[in-house]
Amino acid sequence: MTHRFAIRVYYEDTDMGGIVYHANYLKFIERARSAWVREMGIDQNAMRERDGMIFAVRRVEAEYLGPAKFEDQLEVETRTTAVTGARLVMEQRVVRGEELLFQAVVTVVCLNEAGQPARLPANIRLILH
Repeated sequence: MTHRFAIRVYYEDTDMGGIVYHANYLKFIERARSAWVREMGIDQNAMRERDGMIFAVRRVEAEYLGPAKFEDQLEVETRTTAVTGARLVMEQRVVRGEELLFQAVVTVVCLNEAGQPARLPANIRLILH
C-alpha cells in the first residue's frame, strides 16, 4: 500500500536559484510520514506519554534527481519495505506528476525515555504489516 501526500512548493521552500532547497525535501518526506502514521491511527503523543517511546530516524539514503520549483504541486509517496521487531524501513518518493524528483530510503526506530533503542510496539507492528 502506498500513502500519498500533497505538497505545494512555497517561495520559502526555494533557494536563490528559485528551486527547492535540498534540505526541504527531508521536511517534505517527514510531513508525509507524520500524516501517514496519523492516518493509520497511531497517536505519537499518546505513545510517548503512555509508553515512553518515540519514533526516531536512524538512517536516510537520499537521491536528488530533478528540481522542483516555486508553485509546483508535488506528491510524496510512502510505502513500507520492511518491518522488524526494532525498525521500520520505508521508501519515499517525491514526484511532480509522473516525474520522479527525489527518492529516499528511511529507517525509523523506536527510542525509550532514556534514548535507548526499543522494540516497536506490537500493535504498531501489526498495523504496519
